[in-house]
Amino acid sequence: MPTPPTTVFTATSYGVGARFSLHPMTDGFADLILTALRETDSRGLQISTDEVSTFLRGPEDDLLAYLADTIGAVARTGVHTAAHVLFSRGCPGEVECTVADGTAQAPAALTRPAPAHVQAAAHWALYPLEDSPTADHMAAIYAAIEHARDLGVLTGSEHYVTRLDGDLADVLYAVTDGWREVGTQVRHVASHLSLSLNSPTTTHSPAAGAR
Repeated sequence: MPTPPTTVFTATSYGVGARFSLHPMTDGFADLILTALRETDSRGLQISTDEVSTFLRGPEDDLLAYLADTIGAVARTGVHTAAHVLFSRGCPGEVECTVADGTAQAPAALTRPAPAHVQAAAHWALYPLEDSPTADHMAAIYAAIEHARDLGVLTGSEHYVTRLDGDLADVLYAVTDGWREVGTQVRHVASHLSLSLNSPTTTHSPAAGAR
């Protein structure tokens, strides 16, 4: 009998995407945000912006590069900037999703972006949304945390989140790659990241706990 064709998932069919928002602490915030959104290479991503956030849909590599470029463009102005990113894959409840239950799919690796040349402090949370009674959520989360440690951006644990510090591109890479890696085994995975850049106050040494 002929071998059934292998299903090839796209970012749209699998629900791979993100939402993010930018908050530059300046009277000229609107111009900074809109300029960054307008001038960043879209890389073919599906992008839509409303008054709350910007939606991205597309391959993981392109999501990572776009976020590093857009957030970095605002941060490199020197303005104190906050950013929030929500990643999701596997799409239960997504408006565009055709993935069968029980399927887990993700790329084998991501391309690490070039340095953004701006330091970021971050709070990160990872959610493998696996409903199986035998699912070991913490094993996947701890593996992602160890990956962040290997990359040199892990600086500690806080209530409900993991603290990351380092070049913006490295922080985003650690978070996106951890989300991707869990997605090779778990169909629906979400991850949330809060970033602070150019803060006038600091509470962590960038090197603390990084090794």
